[in-house]
Amino acid sequence: MTARIRCLLVDDEMLARLALRQALAAHAQIEVVGECGNADEALQAIGVLAPDLILLDVQMPGMDGFELLRRLQADALPLVVFATAYDAHAVKAFDAGAIDYVLKPIDQERFDRCIERVSRQWQHLRREPAPARQLAFAAAPSFVQRVSVRVGEHVRVVRADEIEWIAADGNYAQLHLAGETLVHRESLKQLESELDPARFLRIHRSTLVNIEHVREVHPLFHGDAEVILRDGTRLALSRRFRDAARQALGLR
Repeated sequence: MTARIRCLLVDDEMLARLALRQALAAHAQIEVVGECGNADEALQAIGVLAPDLILLDVQMPGMDGFELLRRLQADALPLVVFATAYDAHAVKAFDAGAIDYVLKPIDQERFDRCIERVSRQWQHLRREPAPARQLAFAAAPSFVQRVSVRVGEHVRVVRADEIEWIAADGNYAQLHLAGETLVHRESLKQLESELDPARFLRIHRSTLVNIEHVREVHPLFHGDAEVILRDGTRLALSRRFRDAARQALGLR
């Protein structure tokens, strides 16, 4: 008998999980082995159930879907499909190694194409020796290389290296590029966890800076300092983050 693809549903909304089960009903090759209402539950379930596939929401209480994937060991990472109501996370999802990205409410025809892609990939991985599969997962980038930002009715894709600095804006973040500012629907704290810390440095509780754009650092009073970017922008470097900045920028 042909082995079935063992699937775990991870979504904080019960109705969303029900909709996924209904969409999966047309695919006999998929066996739903469990449901989780948050990422913490999913971490435990993955360790116990070892699913082949996760249908994963992005935004959940506590840990989000991207953080969940970062906490999994590369050789234990199942196939991942993000199922979410927000199209702004698509680029980041593929950077995180997802095989597909479907929007809620589920469109059955689009979902069917997704499952066909999953099935092909699963069969391919089953034919590969284990070391080759582990190497493929290990090669997935640990940090996002692009950020997708909703701008009006479209999504703007921004390369991480284009971002000069980032400022907190309530639950959102302002991405400062050359000559423009984009408001991104993620918090500064969340972005900091996703971007490469070798490139993006926290210099203030409300500021991240791309160290490639730092031109000068000017000491001020009481251990504070001022960071000057190549375009002349002046940003506060607070005493709390001075030691990390000293190491990252090679200051003496």
